[in-house]
Amino acid sequence: MNILITGGAGFIGSHVADRLLAQGHFVVCADNLSLGKIANIAHHKNNPRFRFIKLDAADLKQLRAVFKRYRFGCVFHLAANSDIQAGAKYLDVDFKNTLLTTFTTLRCMKEFGVKQLVFASSSAVYGELDKPLKEETGPLFPISYYGAAKLASEGFISAFCENCGIKAWIIRFPNVVGERTTHGVILDFINRLKKNPKELLILGDGSQKKPYLYVQDLVEAILFVWKKAQGKVNCLNAGVSSASRVSTIARIVVEEMGLKKVKFKYTGGDRGWVGDVPRFSYSLSKIHSLGWKASRTSDEAVRLAARACIAGGDCSRVGG
Repeated sequence: MNILITGGAGFIGSHVADRLLAQGHFVVCADNLSLGKIANIAHHKNNPRFRFIKLDAADLKQLRAVFKRYRFGCVFHLAANSDIQAGAKYLDVDFKNTLLTTFTTLRCMKEFGVKQLVFASSSAVYGELDKPLKEETGPLFPISYYGAAKLASEGFISAFCENCGIKAWIIRFPNVVGERTTHGVILDFINRLKKNPKELLILGDGSQKKPYLYVQDLVEAILFVWKKAQGKVNCLNAGVSSASRVSTIARIVVEEMGLKKVKFKYTGGDRGWVGDVPRFSYSLSKIHSLGWKASRTSDEAVRLAARACIAGGDCSRVGG
């Protein structure tokens, strides 16, 4: 079918494009390149089943023209601000790049009769809870603007599904790492160690512990859920049963960079920044019951991501 990927030149979106093209679909990649990169999709330049369009998915006029031209069967909506710290600094970023892009996409789907939406949501919608996070957990009180925009997006998706006959797949995932990443703790550590290979500054006390999911595992989960879950609004956690401490991530990065005797310096406190959830655990029983499980542990995902970034040398962006 004809498929639109908003945010298709981004970290996750470009990997989704790779997989959908391999399955034989016609893919239109729309991206404003604020976080996405042409380099992520350059290898599809000569593929007759691929189109790249630079546009802002929050702009109704631009997005409507794309919907009118290609008549999509499904939209993979991945356009969003994925840098939580940037959202805290610039207050309009999450509203415009996450919530408004969702609403504009849904408006176009309604107008042009597109009935399938796959949405990249986040564990950030849950807020800070001291129990395993289940899809049915609630009420939800996110503590970051990013999480709030994702949760509001889920609400609009649910309403459009009820009113417009749309079927949606909402996948909530944790920290995702791997090739083509644009920001995050692994890039932070690599960039800091390049500047000073003798000392590494670590935000918080290093005890923060979260699940890290390898990007290829996430893409498999997204496409698996799209095919297997058949409700009107399908909401599932995707992740790994294990988790990684920030101090462990630092150790892995140091090992992969081949450094010795690096001194770890901590800023202190139980979290890296305001809006950071220092630790959480997922309930994955729902997606496991469908038949999907991640093939890499959290620590394995971190090591693969660190290795890829170091080998690729593209570590210019610093994030959370």
